[in-house]
Amino acid sequence: MYAAVDLGSNSFRLHVGRHDGEVIRVLKSMREPIRLAAGLDANGNLTEEAMQAALNCLKNFRLALAAYPLEAVRVVATSTMRVATNATQFLPAAELAIGYPIEIISGEEEGRLIYMGVANALADPGERRLVMDIGGGSTELILGHGLEIERVESFSLGTVKQSLSFFVGGHIDGPSFEAAILSARSHFEDAAPPYHPQHWNSAYGSSGTIRAIADIIARNNLGAGDLSGPSLEALQQRFIEFGHVSRIDMPGLRPDRAATIIGGLAILIALVRELDIVVMTPIEAGLRMGVMWDLYLRSTKRDRREQSVRTFLQKFNVDEARANRVADDAASLFAQLKPAAEGHTKYLRWGALLHEVGLAVSQTGYHKHAAYMIENADLPGFTTREQKLMSRLIVAQKGSLRKVADALADPDFAKAVLALRLAILFMHSRIETGASELRLRMKTRIELEIKREWVVHHPTVSYWMEKEQELWDEVGIDFSIRANVE
Repeated sequence: MYAAVDLGSNSFRLHVGRHDGEVIRVLKSMREPIRLAAGLDANGNLTEEAMQAALNCLKNFRLALAAYPLEAVRVVATSTMRVATNATQFLPAAELAIGYPIEIISGEEEGRLIYMGVANALADPGERRLVMDIGGGSTELILGHGLEIERVESFSLGTVKQSLSFFVGGHIDGPSFEAAILSARSHFEDAAPPYHPQHWNSAYGSSGTIRAIADIIARNNLGAGDLSGPSLEALQQRFIEFGHVSRIDMPGLRPDRAATIIGGLAILIALVRELDIVVMTPIEAGLRMGVMWDLYLRSTKRDRREQSVRTFLQKFNVDEARANRVADDAASLFAQLKPAAEGHTKYLRWGALLHEVGLAVSQTGYHKHAAYMIENADLPGFTTREQKLMSRLIVAQKGSLRKVADALADPDFAKAVLALRLAILFMHSRIETGASELRLRMKTRIELEIKREWVVHHPTVSYWMEKEQELWDEVGIDFSIRANVE
């Protein structure tokens, strides 16, 4: 059983689901209209009122989650949390409220998860499709073939900004609507060609906004009753006739959603015109379903983060034999150190595989280049927090440890750094005997026992070990070495 929590710009939503054959069945669903994007002040900070509303919602979600025997939970935050100036200050309180880590995901990762949810809900594995998601703070376009994603882009344009910018005070008229549509088209026009109809067979709208618009059109018999240009424009005209959001009274449209639906309609009309979409199908699948599918695939050892790492290695022509050796030795050393939890194990392995990727930039300071690349690259499946952790491990692979001194206060992180540094040291010294032939401990101090013959047959080992002792001593950690293992 899995749970996905989506901290969106308009609403916070929760799904609890169970994998059942070829589908994930939703057992519990919750939604609270937090309107987080509308809670940003002039300086881009979340207001106290907005943060308190969010915390109250997260506490309610925590109680709901506690009622289920969950195998895994993932909480993702999207556009507003990406741009809020004080997001990092708010995050600890939010995580405490819900009881789980919160991942602020990139727009591209959001798009990938959306597509994963949609693709797994559709029966046709060979279909070429366009998936569109219009949220409160951003819009995602994803092109895919069956389960495979071919292209994904995220645009910093959502229903809240469009509504507040063009329908000031809730007033609706023709010129305002056309200005909102034209503005939206300007965001998409340069990126549009790859998403034109010749590249796909069917178009789907996955967001709550698009589904709501489709429902309003159908229940009010507008146009042909479908998501097409004429039907959308018929809805636009009906809104203009009302003149103000407070006067809108239509089956399928709740009063509290009217303002954001208008902004979403302007964006949707812009996309239909810009991408030459004839008709679109709304679908009850998206980010939360994608998150649960991702959790399920991780549990079955089909973690797409693994593929991301391998793709990155190949893209930058990394020597995979060296990368695999360091990863294997680092894993063996880390296991000897008996970490308190398994939290760093995968990231150490991935960091070890990627440790030389910076050589694609320069031989000099390649560890710094690699750390920058990993922290800032678009790595499908990884969160910003995960990439930052790998980046810190990679930058700590050589040289002074003072650059990560604060993080060494975490014993498991310190053990991961030690395992990675020694694995790289042994590779550079051409020691082929393997990390299993030594003894390594780390509590208040580091104790290493190696074979005496290593020192005899590999003269540089003594030099590198002395340097390593000095570098750990600089951060207040004693490092003793004994060359007497039989």
